[in-house]
Amino acid sequence: MRIATARAAVAALRERLDAEQADVERLEGLTLSRVLAAVRGDRDDALACERAEADAARLRLAEAERLLAALRDESTRIQARRRRLATAPGEYAAVLDERERLLTASDDPRRPRLLDLAEQRGRLTAEHREVTEAVRAARNAEGALHHLRELLCRAEDWSTYDVMGGGLVTSMVKHEILDEAAQTSARADRTLAALRTELADLPGPALDPTMRGSGELTKFTDIWLDNVLTDFVVLRRVERSLDETTRSQGEVAALRRVLELRAAELGARLAAVEAERGELLERS
Repeated sequence: MRIATARAAVAALRERLDAEQADVERLEGLTLSRVLAAVRGDRDDALACERAEADAARLRLAEAERLLAALRDESTRIQARRRRLATAPGEYAAVLDERERLLTASDDPRRPRLLDLAEQRGRLTAEHREVTEAVRAARNAEGALHHLRELLCRAEDWSTYDVMGGGLVTSMVKHEILDEAAQTSARADRTLAALRTELADLPGPALDPTMRGSGELTKFTDIWLDNVLTDFVVLRRVERSLDETTRSQGEVAALRRVLELRAAELGARLAAVEAERGELLERS
């Protein structure tokens, strides 16, 4: 950001210098400006003024260019330092791992605690990874259910209008929404199945929502015959699906919050174990 600002300032000052230099050249050359200035008798004063303004613009430009160069040098040094530091965490971790291996293979008094911390570290890391994956699956399922609920709300509105006397166009719009809802429902089922897989080894509430849509026979009968009873059946199915989707979305949201809290707790415990391990291994 600072480099971009300095670059813009240099460009503006360079334009200013070009303009001032052009004024000097107009007075120095055989131009209408010079003739008019000579007639008035103030050519030398005007030329001196323009030259002074050009010199001032040149000084400001030089200062801005020095600032830009300094900022670029600083940025280059920072980038180089970042590249050097990028490998530092991995190198530090490798040093700690090697030191841990040597200490746990010796009779060092830190050996029992290091072995205990290693066991905790492995267990917490695995559990944190599993919970984090479950959180991700819950978020995916929650997003799919939210989308499905929005579609079913729209389908409910159109179905209600259809029951009250809508025609062919209303039925077609309604079933376009239901077709999209059916596809979204299938996606929601897949995300819920993935969530159940992630929850297999984790404590939590049972989750087995049922998604329903309108069948092909009902859809075609509804469009071509526009039967009031069939419209009513579709509306009832949409309403049931909406209720079930809303319930499932609430369950998944509650589960997701529990999992996020569990992931945060495991992360804090793992950080504490890592800190104690680092202190033990750094001690001479």
